[in-house]
Amino acid sequence: MRIYDIISRKRDGFELTDEEIHFFIEGYVRGDIQDYHASALLMAIYLNGMTDREMVTLTLEMAKSGDMLDLSAIDGVTADKHSTGGVGDKTTLIVTPIVAALGAKVAKMSGRGLGHTGGTVDKLESIEGFDVALSPERFIETVKKTGICVVGQTGNLAPADKKLYSLRDATATVGCMPLIASSIMSKKLAAGSQCIVLDVKYGSGAFMKTKADAEELSAKMVEIGKMAGRKMAAVISDMDTPLGKNIGNSLEIAEAVEALRGKGSADLREVSLTLASNLISLVKDIDCREARLLCEKALDDGSAYEKFLEFISAQGGNTEMVTDTDKLPKARIIHKITAKEDGFISRTDAEKIGSASVILGAGRVNKEDTIDYTAGIILRKKTGDKVKAGDVIAEFHTNDERLIAPAEKTFFDALTFCEAKPEKSELIYKVIR
Repeated sequence: MRIYDIISRKRDGFELTDEEIHFFIEGYVRGDIQDYHASALLMAIYLNGMTDREMVTLTLEMAKSGDMLDLSAIDGVTADKHSTGGVGDKTTLIVTPIVAALGAKVAKMSGRGLGHTGGTVDKLESIEGFDVALSPERFIETVKKTGICVVGQTGNLAPADKKLYSLRDATATVGCMPLIASSIMSKKLAAGSQCIVLDVKYGSGAFMKTKADAEELSAKMVEIGKMAGRKMAAVISDMDTPLGKNIGNSLEIAEAVEALRGKGSADLREVSLTLASNLISLVKDIDCREARLLCEKALDDGSAYEKFLEFISAQGGNTEMVTDTDKLPKARIIHKITAKEDGFISRTDAEKIGSASVILGAGRVNKEDTIDYTAGIILRKKTGDKVKAGDVIAEFHTNDERLIAPAEKTFFDALTFCEAKPEKSELIYKVIR
């Protein structure tokens, strides 16, 4: 078998066999197949697409290219939740304790933030002592004991995906639906959970800019998971506006705790409960409406909050920072941003708000950048709110005064004002199961 023949077959629109896909992934990871071969095949896939069978085989081969987590030692049903990325998206911190309080076993690997989107691992590390680098043995033991463990992704999780993603980024083949779906799902399958709920975002702050693209990606990922023997659901949700009001690591921990105490933003609560109820529906094999009632009860009676405390403690975190969020690390400078005109906020561009937060120090532009866990933005007004000139619409949190001016410019670029109250956008567009 030759890579030349595989490239030419895909170029001419033929369906690749399982053996050909295996040959490509194994050879590329081993170094026998060069970047220029892989680039040519990626472009052929970009132009001609893949069948569901090809897509599933590619995903499984990428998943098997490195470490595959064995969760068989965990009694009960294992569950995972993945978001395609957004601004102010701290739902993992709320969903995981809800479902764990209801008996699911959450063995989760999460990523760090890059660009305008945040990462769950960074948020958790803003809690003093919290350890995201547990050994595989301790990872399993923590899930067995508490029902939740969240760690950083191992360096050898789906290495084929890491190599291919870098190449896609350099060869203008990132925006290919089968390749996007395979990239995301290879890591989810390698992580080993039986039940997976995907939070697929669309809008300015998401990778998928339109509902149609988000729906297509969701359907492909659900199909991959189903054909790989997993129980799947995908929740398609709006990311045109940041989720909740806090953006930035320790700020988002504080808002997540507020939500777990039954308070906080209605949009954050709704998305979290929708994700949690779909996951519990899969875990317990019950109707989503019944699962929703269970999740609401776990959130409102304090059992999810207690589970969150247990989870933080089990991974070495200082629980005093949860019971009293005023003890979380704080920025030295809090700068109030005021409205420049009267009217309604008709748009709050999530990507630009996220970028302003990065400028203040809350995120990374490059993977090796350090972040300021205390930096970020609290939105005092959001899309649909009426404001008068001089009203405080946001707070900037930072430790470097020089960053305020450029962040403010980006922030105001994100806002659009109008005279009449805008129509409320749809928070949850669709659920694909």
